[in-house]
Order: sequence, then structure tokens, then C-alpha cells
Amino acid sequence: MAGFLHACCLPICREVVVDQVAQRQSPVTESFLERVASGEPAAVEAVVDRYGALVWSIARRMSADPHDAEDAVQDIFADLWSNAARFDASIASETTFVSMIARRRLIDRRRRKGREPATKALPEFDITGGVDRSFDSVDLQDEVRIAKENLARLRPDQQRALELSIYQGCSHQEISEQLSLPLGTVKSHIRRGLTQIREAMARRNEP
Repeated sequence: MAGFLHACCLPICREVVVDQVAQRQSPVTESFLERVASGEPAAVEAVVDRYGALVWSIARRMSADPHDAEDAVQDIFADLWSNAARFDASIASETTFVSMIARRRLIDRRRRKGREPATKALPEFDITGGVDRSFDSVDLQDEVRIAKENLARLRPDQQRALELSIYQGCSHQEISEQLSLPLGTVKSHIRRGLTQIREAMARRNEP
């Protein structure tokens, strides 16, 4: 569960800024996505440990409705698992690739609600867009700390439901069957757990 606590932290950072901070703190010497593509089970957890925070922060920033962000996180990781083999370290860093996947999924979700035009197909890999530099490593470290503290306060059943959803990409129905819980209860556990984290982060930003 320690790795899971890292997975859903909510730092504020965009891809290039995260690249710089992450490389200083923990240089990447191997490709987690390549390990996922090769079918290594432990690699899934490694990807969530390293990039769960980034995915969550992007989802929060690009979703008008906080509940949409919570649902989008699951979609983004599902996209990462299915597109891991497309990662090419000669084109961009793993962090930038993850960010691109997250942004495209979020734009697609907004498009379906009539807010954005359709995105290009995923193979049109574009990493030339501008970078939002309004957040720094202090924000990152502070939000990671707050998110960890609040995740640790979740009930075990909420943590387990979130773990199955984010780590293993299980649907609500699959989680219901694995935990022998009603579908409504599973949805409630996931939503309440993520909502607690979101509200804690919102309180942090209050004057």
C-alpha cells in the first residue's frame, strides 16, 4: 500500500517542470512503459507510483467538474497500458509521453461534451506545445505531502477499491466481484476516497 499512497498524490506541475524535478530527485535509468509493454506485472505499479501524481494533477486542471477528473484518471491509465508500446525515448521523455496521453484523453472527454474539437490520432505524437511554468517544485512537494497524509486517512476499503481501480485498471463491476461488494458500494468507495483528497487540496488553496 505504500506505493499506492504515492500513486494518487496531487502535485501541481506540468510535463517539462516535472521532468526537471524528477530527474534531480530520482533519475530515470530505465523505461517503465517498456516494461509494461513487455508484460512485466510489477511495471504497472511502477508506472502508477511514478506518474500517478502527474496524471491526477493534469486531470484536475483540465476538468471543469472535479468528479470528471476522478473518472478521467482511470481512463488515462487504461490508455497508458494499451499504448505503452508506442513510447519512444528518442522522441520524448516518459513524463512527456504520459502527459500527452493524459491531455489527449481529457481533451477527448471535453470534446464529447461539446467543448473541444476532436484530437488527432495518438500516433501523431506532438511534444512541441508550450509549457505552463506557473508551478514549481515547492508546489509539487507540498501537494505530494498533503495528498499522502490524506490518503493515509482513508478507510482500508476505500484504499483497496482505489488500488484495484488505478493499479489494475479494473472496472467498477470487476471490483464489485473481487471484493464481494455491491456495485453501488464500490462506486461510493472510489468517489468518496477521491473526493476526500480533492477537498483537502481545495482547502490548501483557500486564503
